[in-house]
Amino acid sequence: MVQAGRRLLPLVVVLAVPFLSQGSSTKSQTLVDAGLVGLAVVAGAAEWLVTRWRIEAGVLRIDTGLLRRRTTKLPLSRVQSIDLVRPGTARVLGLAEVRVRSGGSREGDVRLAYLAAERAEHLRDGLLDLVRGSHPASARAESLLARASTPRLLASTPLRAAILWPILGAVALLVWGRHLSLGGGGVALATVILLAVGTGAARILSSQYGFEVARTQDGLLIRGGAVGTFTETLALHRIQALRVVEPLLWRPFGWAKLVADVAGGQHRRDEDRAASGRIRTLVPVAPRAEVLRVAESLVGPAAREGGTAPPARARLKAPISYPLLRAGLRDGYAVSVVGRVRRLTTIIPLAKVQSVRWVQGPVQRRLDLATVHLDAAGSHTTGAALRDRSAEEARELLQRLPGLCATARRATPSGPAPVP
Repeated sequence: MVQAGRRLLPLVVVLAVPFLSQGSSTKSQTLVDAGLVGLAVVAGAAEWLVTRWRIEAGVLRIDTGLLRRRTTKLPLSRVQSIDLVRPGTARVLGLAEVRVRSGGSREGDVRLAYLAAERAEHLRDGLLDLVRGSHPASARAESLLARASTPRLLASTPLRAAILWPILGAVALLVWGRHLSLGGGGVALATVILLAVGTGAARILSSQYGFEVARTQDGLLIRGGAVGTFTETLALHRIQALRVVEPLLWRPFGWAKLVADVAGGQHRRDEDRAASGRIRTLVPVAPRAEVLRVAESLVGPAAREGGTAPPARARLKAPISYPLLRAGLRDGYAVSVVGRVRRLTTIIPLAKVQSVRWVQGPVQRRLDLATVHLDAAGSHTTGAALRDRSAEEARELLQRLPGLCATARRATPSGPAPVP
């Protein structure tokens, strides 16, 4: 029923459009529509019937497909995380899905869907034990790091730039539509904008309701959700960088959020894009001191050390952002603080740095300044920038950083981190 439901909703919406526009339908058209709905149900049942999975010789094997058989083999040694997901429809029926993610392409990941919720939890625990290679009782011990406050979440969502500015634009259309001679078109456009923004806000609230993050033997345990729930395990070695984000409209309240750039992030088939990209939310919204406390539990004192300011002459190049510009190195981490409208603190482990770049623009050249970029694996947005340092300091960093990064990689432990 759940597999069919994933197809039925968009199909019903498509079929309802001509019916609503015409006000009625012929008998033959009704039969065709019923046949299409029946095919969707049959397809869902067939997908469930032909799917099998088992473990053999340390490999998770999944066989599926009716007309075209497909076999996926995922070595347990390559497993990056094992997540428990309960979409809304599955939750109503007491079912859950186990998602096993690898470090390779999205085609190598598997979905074990759907099982009874209790059985899915036992299966996830058993797979985690096999991945660990042991059955330690302490492996499931949790140390709670942060839990989202529902009132703060409700108050902060309308203050997001992606939510507030479209709402203000829609209100302006409604108020000034007659003066601009837009007529009904302005009202229709404003309605569409408000519906889209309302849908986005509801999705944010639904995904971050009850959000909490805890430390376990396997890394970070992230769970939450209102309509559909999820439980995700994020191995610490997959974190490429931490970012403390302080939007302009949150700063008067002292709020911030903590996100992580994750290795191997990409959109998965049949999965929400926000939950499958490179960015993982660790704390959706909390007082800045609490966010820094969580970051400090992961990277140590480097989370609270913003580094040093650039030379005073950098104010000529960046007069607005200069008061917040900070950068520095400490305890195997590089820290950079940028932004005036939205303050962004990036903490990147030197062990994750893949390349170091020295960049000097024409204005920087006149002011004898330069920027050092530290790039981690993945997209060009992953990394940190030590902005507008003196050219001499930037050259020194360019010479020192490769050795510091190599030393940090040798000192990085390969095993799971203990629960504090």
